[in-house]
Order: sequence, then structure tokens, then C-alpha cells
Amino acid sequence: MSLVQSVDNVALLPAYLAAGTAVLVLLADLLLARAGATVAVAAVGAVATVAGAVAVGAGETRRTFCVGADCSWVFDGRSALVAAVFALLTLGVLGLSGPLLGSGPTPVGEYCFLLACSMTGGVVLGAAGDLITLIVALETLTLPLYVLVGLRRGSLASAEAAVTFFVVSVVATTLTLLGAALLYAVTGGLHLDRLGALLADARDLPLTTAAVTLVVVGLAFKVAAVPFHAWAPATYDGAPVPVAAYLSTASKLGGVVALLAVVQRALPADVTGPVLAALAVLTMTVGNLVALRQRRTVRLLAWSSVAQAGYILAPLGALALAAGRTGDARATAFAAVVGYAVFFVTLELVAFAALVALRPVGADGGSVDDLRGAARRHPWVGAAFALALTGLAGLPPGLAGLFAKVTVVRSVLDGGAGWLALVVAVNAVVGLAYYLRLTATLYASPGPAASVRQPAWTVTVTLALAAASTVVIGFAPQLVLDLAVR
Repeated sequence: MSLVQSVDNVALLPAYLAAGTAVLVLLADLLLARAGATVAVAAVGAVATVAGAVAVGAGETRRTFCVGADCSWVFDGRSALVAAVFALLTLGVLGLSGPLLGSGPTPVGEYCFLLACSMTGGVVLGAAGDLITLIVALETLTLPLYVLVGLRRGSLASAEAAVTFFVVSVVATTLTLLGAALLYAVTGGLHLDRLGALLADARDLPLTTAAVTLVVVGLAFKVAAVPFHAWAPATYDGAPVPVAAYLSTASKLGGVVALLAVVQRALPADVTGPVLAALAVLTMTVGNLVALRQRRTVRLLAWSSVAQAGYILAPLGALALAAGRTGDARATAFAAVVGYAVFFVTLELVAFAALVALRPVGADGGSVDDLRGAARRHPWVGAAFALALTGLAGLPPGLAGLFAKVTVVRSVLDGGAGWLALVVAVNAVVGLAYYLRLTATLYASPGPAASVRQPAWTVTVTLALAAASTVVIGFAPQLVLDLAVR
């Protein structure tokens, strides 16, 4: 075996573009000292990252940082999809943050730099080929969010949310690192493609079960899976609404990508399958039941995202349980996980974009009653909000969400877990109650004190593009699924 490590700079191009965006944002803020220029640099960098990811991922799979057959960086179609989604989410959050950054208190340079750093972690995460690269990328994605959550100055809720998020994330990272260390102690390897074979020879060791459990539990924190979910509602509600949008989409997507990587390529299915199936049932059930009682909008969306995490975990459990089944069953599960995650983050971004458009600049998400009649005052914004809510509920005209729910149920059935598919269907029905209640509130008669306020143009453009994206993927969902299984 050759001990010379290969380096393919073309494969690393998307990471270079994302990291370069962070550096250029700092330079623009230092040299130009103009908020508009700094935001423009961050936006152009995000677009360049999307273009670089598509260009590199369109060809054959590229590997680098390889020693022999073990590679720490594997960039393929799925990696390109993940990198592009992270960059587009960053671009969308920048658009939603326009009024917040223009209002004065929020430091523009630091805000854009932290978003670019988080985007870099997401780009690297999709191509990670070993556990250390994966964990470092996940933390690079998460660390900037601690500061972004606490940027609502003068807000005690924002400070509390930042501290809660920090403490819980540190515990989760510690558990994941401890699990990775134990896996290395058992196998002597860290590359994901090799770990699966090495663990097969050590599956009867008690240390193996402990290591696998710690890794799964640590990553379950990142997706806010029950019982590791308590941080999410308070953190989302305390953060600035655009940051809550990024938390609910990019942060959750990062946890899903990490879990998919270790379940698909490294960890033994007989251990992860039952654990992930149980987490899926708990997560979707608790998320939906608690969401029924929420009266604050961001908390409702937060508990909704907890339930959605359960739907995402269900195919992961089926994927592990289907380890001995046909390749078609496993391919369906792969596609369901990535596809549902992409559909979910797109719809969630639309929901938060509509909320930003309907709320005063710098305000929190407010209560559900604050949105009474909002769709009558702002018909197009209300229609986009309703589209996102019906999509998250899995109803038409939100075709992306409907297709996602169908894909999840089909993948779970293909994995031989009919009982889990039944639980998914029942929870989807429960979720209809709060999604439709919020939609009905949007179109209810407004109070006498209701006022009409035009949202900022950046928010309007972001909302329009995000809503258009949900319509496009709703009519052409197979494009996302094809990329997911490449």
C-alpha cells in the first residue's frame, strides 16, 4: 500500500470557495466598512459555492486525502447536492436578514462571517470520508450558531437560548468524540468505508455496542431527536428569526447528513436499526403532541421540526433494518432520507421567510394570534406561508411535502417495517391539526388594530424564490432523489 497521501484540488474546490467567502467577508468589512458591500460579498460567495459544487459533482466521483483505498474526502452527486443546499440556505438567510442587518444593532461583518463559516462546515460535511472529518465539519457548522443565536442584543431570551444551545451541543460533541475514540480502540480505523468491515469482526465486544450507541446519541442531539430535543424550542424562540430559520434548516440537515453517513457506511445495522426506529417513533410522536399546545409561532414551528426529524429518522431506521434486503430497498431508503431532508428544509425556509415578512423588524416570532388575518393584509405572503404549512403537513398544493411523506412511507415498507409506516401515517394525521389551525388563523378576520406593513424587498425576493423552489421540486421530485442515490 502506498503511504503517499493524494491531494485533488478540484475535488476540494467547493470547500475552497466556501472558506474563501468567509475570508473575503472579513476583508470587505475591514477595508470597505459598508454593510451593503459585506452582504454582497457573502451572497456572491454563496452563489459561487453552489456553482463550484454543481461543476465538481456533475462528473465522476472525486476522492482526495487518500492513503491507499482509504479516503477522507469523497465528492459525488450527493455531496454536491448537500453542498449546494447549504450554500442556498445561507443565501436565503442572508436575504431574510436584510432588515435585521439594516436596523443597526447587529454587527454586519461578524454576522456574515459566521454564516459563511457555518456554510463551510456544511460543504465539508457532505464529502467527509472519515469520522474525524465528519465531526470537525459538523462542529464547524454548529459553532458559529452559538454566537448568532445570542446576537439579539438586550434580549434575555436570546442570551439564555445561546447558553442552552452551547451547553447541549458541547455535551453532544463530547459523546460523539468519545464514541469515535472507542470505535478507533475497537477497530484501529476511522474511515467510514473501512469501519463497516472492521466492526463486523468486533460486533460481539461490549465496547462496540457502547461506541456505536455514543455516536448515534451524540448525533441525535444535532437533529433534536427525542429525548435529546429539549434545547430546540427555547433556542429557536430566543434567536433572531432569520437565525432560527437557519437553525431549523441547515443545522438539522447537518445532523441528518452525519447520521446517514455513519449508518449507511460504518455502523452495524443490527444495533443502529432498532435504536433509530425507536428514536423516530418517540420524536415524531412527542413533537406532534406538544406542537398541538403551542401558542407562540416559532415554538410551534420548532416542535413541528422535531416531529419532522422523526419522519427523517424513520427511513434511517428502515435503512439499517433493511441491511440484509435487496439493493433496491436500501437505495429507496437512501433517497428517502436525503430527499425528505431537502424537501423539509425548503418548506421550512418558506415558512420562516413568511414569518419574517409578517413581523416587525428585529421582533421575535410573536404568538399565533399575532398572525390573525395576516393573509388578508398580505395575500401573496399569506399564500406562501399556507403553501409551506400544507407542504409540511403533506397535503396538496404543497406537492413537495406530499411526495416526501409518500417516499418515507414507501421506503419504510420496503425496509420491512410496516408497523413503523403505520406510526408515520398516524402522526402525519395528528400533525394536520396544528398546521391547519395556523393556516386558518392566517385567513381569519383580523383585529381592529391590524396594520399593513410592506416587507423589505430582500425578504420578498427570498420568499418568492424559496416558494418557487418548493413548487419546482414538487413537480420534479425525482431529480432530487436521483442525486440522492448517486
